[in-house]
Amino acid sequence: MPSNPDQPFAGETRVPRTAREEVLCGLFEQVLERPRVGVEDDFFDLGGHSLLATWLLGRIRAVFGVEIGIRDFFDASSVAGVAELLDSGAAEKRAPLQAMARPELLPLSYAQQRLWFLRELEEDAAVYNEVVAVRLRGELDEGALRAALEDVVGRHESLRTVFPAVDGVPWQQVVPVTGEPLVPLEVRECAEGEVSGLVDATVARAFDLARELPLRASLFRTAPQEHVFLLVVHHIACDGWSMGPLLRDLAAAYGARGATGEAPAWPVELPVQYGDYALWQREVLGEEDDPGSLMERQIAFWRDRLSGLPEELALPTDRPRPAVATFAGDTVDLAIPADVHAGLVGLARECGATLFMVLRAGWAVLLSRLGAGNDIPVGTVVAGR
Repeated sequence: MPSNPDQPFAGETRVPRTAREEVLCGLFEQVLERPRVGVEDDFFDLGGHSLLATWLLGRIRAVFGVEIGIRDFFDASSVAGVAELLDSGAAEKRAPLQAMARPELLPLSYAQQRLWFLRELEEDAAVYNEVVAVRLRGELDEGALRAALEDVVGRHESLRTVFPAVDGVPWQQVVPVTGEPLVPLEVRECAEGEVSGLVDATVARAFDLARELPLRASLFRTAPQEHVFLLVVHHIACDGWSMGPLLRDLAAAYGARGATGEAPAWPVELPVQYGDYALWQREVLGEEDDPGSLMERQIAFWRDRLSGLPEELALPTDRPRPAVATFAGDTVDLAIPADVHAGLVGLARECGATLFMVLRAGWAVLLSRLGAGNDIPVGTVVAGR
């Protein structure tokens, strides 16, 4: 099969023979954004990686009501392999994610719980603010933009959720839609040279998660038809995956408001909200003090796996580690020659791994040679992996 995702399916592998294979081919095609996927085609040969694999397994879970482990998928990373896992009963049955009755106090998901704790730990930090800045040229309907923001916040509960604490335990409190503005659009007249500083200052403002909605919108006008639109969302309500649907919904709502003045007719009503996911997650994982629960088994696994790791790596740094994190990071551009990239991709394919896994292994080897030892903890963003 060609490895270029822009090349069409060439028909080297067989077409689906069962309804299950046909559905799985469709899921592979959606995630990989390819016009056709054959039953024997390997997910990673077609450009897939571990992040896309997690997305695919989530869709398989939603459609078939089963959980396939990422390691099992690496060993059977084709439609045929996944179908065999489903047919053999090796995939674990899971309760379907659906709208659920809300308790008086709605718990956080475990990801939200971590982010809430980090916000409490670093009260003034804005390191978990997700940012989108867009330069807009031409006529701008400010009223339509304000209304579109309200449309999107009304559609997605996570964007209108605050997190007050009761006896030190945070809960989700969804703010109802009453017709009153929930997200004010801050409009500033400024010179072009001031935009960068104003954006930085807005992004650097921390959210008060107990009282403030986790969404902030600003519009900087540098000329009658020149604007910079800034959207800041706390990570407790948004991530890299959800930013895409958020912006698509905002664009659709702005188009509808600008064209007719009416709210958009969404093509699909949301069958579940994030609060439903938080309840489903706790139902699936069970309680930590239950010896038979999935939660207890997972915690026991990681407690054993991480036992004895050093608190920090002894590396020859060029300056002392600060007592308190400053978050004063930076980026360094690095150009990797095409032949080196091709060699890395080939090594990954040969080892049945992803490019990320190869680079991660190389990074660990480098740290070891710099004196970090042989048991090396490295933190990376996981994005649902």
